Amino acid sequence: MTSNSFSFSQALLTWFDEHGRKNLPWQQNKSPYSVWISEIMLQQTQVATVIPYFNNFMQRFPTVTDLANAPVDEVLHLWTGLGYYARARNLHKAAQKVRDEYDGEFPRNFDDVLGLSGIGRSTAAAILSLSENQAYAIMDGNVKRVLTRFMAIEGWPGNKKVEDALWLEAEALKPNPANNEAARYGDYTQAIMDLGATVCTRSKPKCDICPMQAHCLAFAQGKQGDFPFKKPKKQIPTKYTTMLIPSYQGQLLMQQRPASGIWGGLWGFMETGFSTQNEIGLDEAVEKLKSHLGAVELDGANTLRLSTFKHTFSHFHLMISPIILELAHAPKTIKNQIKESPVPLPAQLWYDNAAPSKIGLSAPTVKILETLKSQYSLF
Repeated sequence: MTSNSFSFSQALLTWFDEHGRKNLPWQQNKSPYSVWISEIMLQQTQVATVIPYFNNFMQRFPTVTDLANAPVDEVLHLWTGLGYYARARNLHKAAQKVRDEYDGEFPRNFDDVLGLSGIGRSTAAAILSLSENQAYAIMDGNVKRVLTRFMAIEGWPGNKKVEDALWLEAEALKPNPANNEAARYGDYTQAIMDLGATVCTRSKPKCDICPMQAHCLAFAQGKQGDFPFKKPKKQIPTKYTTMLIPSYQGQLLMQQRPASGIWGGLWGFMETGFSTQNEIGLDEAVEKLKSHLGAVELDGANTLRLSTFKHTFSHFHLMISPIILELAHAPKTIKNQIKESPVPLPAQLWYDNAAPSKIGLSAPTVKILETLKSQYSLF
């Protein structure tokens, strides 16, 4: 049990003053806008990965209005490689709401922030706590790990009953001025994230240097490795698709996916759709995609089937079989379809890797381009 004289927040802030992270790019010249961008980028993504993306993003979109006014495809282009692209689409949509409904000034009211696309309770709390020192608790993965161990809270944190219990603890442990605790809400929020990221880590937690060790129930039981409880496993299915890639003189025909759904709004290669069957033949693939081929002339085309590779989503594995169609004749519309930065974006374009268009590419598309560049003479 925790002694009555022990203050979780004071112990955490004392540790933070000496060991916390204070030089990350989004910690400099903090504003609700810059903290918002960083918090969205950091969702399910490591800090080291985010830093260059954040710097490039803020250089291109220094204000929320700059982001709102940009074409969504440029936003996706700068997001390429970061994954979870719905985050970028929601950023753009939310920025437009801030521009149109808040005169370009990022809101400081919790309910207003919560009403923006892609922002939940924890993210809204983090934005206002970190940038405005408002008194909100957060609940990201690091915090869940710290609290489940500190209080030995059993059960998978994604379970609503467990999550509700964690929120109660998070609210109770944050600084309380009524108990003569300094109201450093922003520092406290950063501190508990830092503790989870650098000390109370997922594997091999550094309990010997943790400021909470003497009061941590999981440590007292010798079970810190058991917390938080893992999500119950279930087998995920495998699906298949064939991607058809017309090629002419090193240029590849791409199309843009619908705004919603998997790889929403990103550019990639024509595919036959996801199915439970194994890879299909060229004739069947062409037949399925004829309506997408437009003015592409296939007579005399050489075919090259690349190695099938796996792309894993949270809910299924996808086996992708790319087929290159090296065209013998120039497509009639090739000159009209090649654009350096197409605005408005067409449904299809010819992609030139030597002078790539500023578009967002799906992860499998990037992988195929890298394979073609390193193993074949198409680029």
